[in-house]
Amino acid sequence: MDGLEVETTASGRGLVAQVSGNMDYLSEAWFRGQFKELTAQSVRFFVLDLARVSLCDSAGLNMLLGAWRQADASGAVLVVACVPEPVRRLLELTGVDQVLRVFDTVTDAETVLDG
Repeated sequence: MDGLEVETTASGRGLVAQVSGNMDYLSEAWFRGQFKELTAQSVRFFVLDLARVSLCDSAGLNMLLGAWRQADASGAVLVVACVPEPVRRLLELTGVDQVLRVFDTVTDAETVLDG
């Protein structure tokens, strides 16, 4: 899958964003713009569903950390869910999993965040 797509749905006091495609340097600027628009909404939390992410490189990690910082600056919490095994290993190897909370499912994340 080329490029990157983000499809959002409301979830209680938050948003679930299903991310599909490649999280790489080619999609970084586009993703940052999309996420900036999302943080303009007043929500308590964001769940990034990464189940359909086919590639995540160092630029993708920067995208995730940048989104986490943007959410934090807007007073919201950002977590990731449904992380594919190669991406989960990358998060663990780089220590990003110590910054971003990782949930096995979107439902698990919603239960904790909207409770």
